[in-house]
Amino acid sequence: MIKRYTRNEMGELWTDEKKYETWLRIEILACEAMAKIGKIQEEALRNIKKRAAFSVARIEEIEAETKHDVIAFLTNVAENVGPDSRFIHMGLTSSDILDTGMAFLLKEAGHIILNDIHKLQGAIRERAMEHRYTIMIGRSHGIHAEPITFGLKLAVWYDEMKRNNARFQSAVDTISYGKISGAVGTFANIPPEIEAYICKKLGLKPAPASTQIIQRDRYAQYFTALAIMGSSVEKMATEIRHLQRTEVLEAEEYFSKGQKGSSSMPHKRNPIGSENLSGLARILRGNAMASMENISLWHERDISHSSVERVIAPDSTILMDYVLNRMTQLIQNLVVYPEKMKANLNLTRGLIFSQQVLLALTDAGATREDAYRMVQSNAMNAWNRKKDFKRLIQKDKRIARYLNPEKIEELFDANSHLKYISAIFGRVFGKKEAHGQ
Repeated sequence: MIKRYTRNEMGELWTDEKKYETWLRIEILACEAMAKIGKIQEEALRNIKKRAAFSVARIEEIEAETKHDVIAFLTNVAENVGPDSRFIHMGLTSSDILDTGMAFLLKEAGHIILNDIHKLQGAIRERAMEHRYTIMIGRSHGIHAEPITFGLKLAVWYDEMKRNNARFQSAVDTISYGKISGAVGTFANIPPEIEAYICKKLGLKPAPASTQIIQRDRYAQYFTALAIMGSSVEKMATEIRHLQRTEVLEAEEYFSKGQKGSSSMPHKRNPIGSENLSGLARILRGNAMASMENISLWHERDISHSSVERVIAPDSTILMDYVLNRMTQLIQNLVVYPEKMKANLNLTRGLIFSQQVLLALTDAGATREDAYRMVQSNAMNAWNRKKDFKRLIQKDKRIARYLNPEKIEELFDANSHLKYISAIFGRVFGKKEAHGQ
């Protein structure tokens, strides 16, 4: 069942209020677990749960003096709890709270992003079904190759997003590990059952082994998965940018009433959404590189990773949420021009059927070298002199020795390239889609 999120949830997830709320939840869970093993009296636990609170402004005031955010937080909580605050953070180290809290927040952010992926897949699928047989030219090296359909192009994107979904789900699973194991991961002052209790309540798993911190390969997998997904979106955006070029114009971003494309040229309709997405993908890739630099730390921990993660965790998740939602809207509203696709299909006057002629000649007995020479000479003639390729083939006496006029006519049928489109759709979207059900 896909959970539905509000549009503001990702931003709210990375507020100071949410961070300290998560820290306080972990501290209270630790107290609950301590009470279960007799380390804290029930009366003290009740008082802690009743009175524990914080003020962001007060924490900032204390931190200005202590230069330590966790100590500032604990000091503020203690001001509200009173003497029983001595049981809070008992046997813990700062990174127990920081890393377990970050794992929880990244897991929550991951669920929002997985929901976004689902919505983008739905948008791509819907447009793919709409344009399953909308014929257009396929390009390699930017040059006309052979016919495809616009729906097939979208099916390729959908299939890639399935991989992104699986890859990111794995990354969310990998990041969903907490640690409450003390200053160097030995549980010297807190038993492992406390960690197990807290992690279970937060929907996390205990890290099998940790130092003072959760190991940062977990983070690197998470941010790299985001970067790959951002690159996939950039690939789609780059294709849309190409298709919107004036001389191509097979599809374009929706241009709303009152929208302006240029301060100096009133005629401009620019693919600004796709260009924005291409740029944001660069940030996601840069942040992924930073996460990989964080893997190697001194001994059981240094602090060099901390400043990096304070930037890349909110930035990458908020950006990915934005990127996926913007691409979803772009796909949903994309304006497609099937007639222009057909017109562009015929720009090369039939040259796109050269392989069909080549294969027919070899099938009829010509050597591949001779067949290639015959087809290419006619193709270059058609290109250089702007002649109709089929007519040149029909007039070539060398080719006439192998192919009759009826066979040549048959080779220039664009629909012959589409005979397996339904089979491809079945493989991408499921068997029902093989027959358009």
